[in-house]
Amino acid sequence: MDLQEMQKRVYQNKLDKGFNVTDVPKNFCYLYGEVAEAYDAYIKGKDDLGEELADIAIYLLGLSEILGYDLKEQIEYKIDKNAKRVYKTLENGTHVKVEGQE
Repeated sequence: MDLQEMQKRVYQNKLDKGFNVTDVPKNFCYLYGEVAEAYDAYIKGKDDLGEELADIAIYLLGLSEILGYDLKEQIEYKIDKNAKRVYKTLENGTHVKVEGQE
């Protein structure tokens, strides 16, 4: 199954189960909650980290469909954009984007 099909299936499951597909701020909060759960699983070494990461992806796919974004297209665009960016490394090891180099 490709990412676009996953996005459609996640959205359809939300509809089929009666989950929220109109309150965008609430969906962002749910996504944030799933990130927190994944972080907690990581910190505590829980066995369900993979499942929590999947929950993040599922909420992100659903939110993308609700907002009308093709997430696959957006990811491909951003990967290409990031590959062209130029960074410099500061003395403390921090990477900083060089402005005007996109």
